[in-house]
Amino acid sequence: MATGSDIRTWFDGQWHEGDIAVMRAADHGAWLGSTVFDGARYAHGVAPDLDLHCARLNRSAEAMMIRPSVTAEEMVRLVQEGLALYPADAALYIRPMYWAIDAGAGAIAPDPQGATGFCICLEAVPLAPEDATVRLTTTRFHRPVLADAVLDAKAGALYPNNARMIMEARSKGFDNALVADAMGNVAETATANVFIVKDGVVATPIPNGTFLAGITRNRHIALLRQAGVTVEERVLTFDEVRAADEVFLTGNMSKVTPVTAFDEVQYQPGPVAAQARRLYWDWALSGA
Repeated sequence: MATGSDIRTWFDGQWHEGDIAVMRAADHGAWLGSTVFDGARYAHGVAPDLDLHCARLNRSAEAMMIRPSVTAEEMVRLVQEGLALYPADAALYIRPMYWAIDAGAGAIAPDPQGATGFCICLEAVPLAPEDATVRLTTTRFHRPVLADAVLDAKAGALYPNNARMIMEARSKGFDNALVADAMGNVAETATANVFIVKDGVVATPIPNGTFLAGITRNRHIALLRQAGVTVEERVLTFDEVRAADEVFLTGNMSKVTPVTAFDEVQYQPGPVAAQARRLYWDWALSGA
């Protein structure tokens, strides 16, 4: 089942209507999970940071020992070609993907010189309403370290761990999980990066190799700093989250989502999250 509706797929040299089949049973990606993807957004007539998402896909492929077969610039061109097939007011999720086709050493590794599968999937997915919020809880699962998993890639193989975090959170009556790194400090949630606000200062976990420091996260940090807000990237404890004046999540799918609960602690959607959202869309729509 697809995430969205009104799907178009670029594969094998052309755009196709619908959610078409792109992978074969014996492809390395189908058998052994050598898949990477990235996700960008199109909304209000713009696709913010599309070039950065496409460039990151190629870096993810290299980290997974998959040979990139499309330049970031060509990927952007193909996406723009696909976006033109939709109404200008569409809200879309943009997902370019690679997977290895040929097996290499011992059949386990992909063949670094082998063929690479590539497609782009566009899906109509509405933006979350501006008053959307999320409730967090803890989870017994944590983020691995680079020695244990390919954390420098946006790899499909990493997401079953995230899925069990979410399912545990929902079994406890919450929406998402606030996840620890291997040292027991805050890393991110199962689906997004996390920020806290205390006495007007914003803090977010420093990238330490256990989580993907998102493109949207980095954009928010830059925009808030340009607006004169102090933003610290540092080690963040769970107790600091509990004591925060405001907590919010950032990610490509929803951009900014205020947190209203972390276990028994309650918060109100705050002014910094509202400012971050406003700054983001002002920047995106400015064409900067």
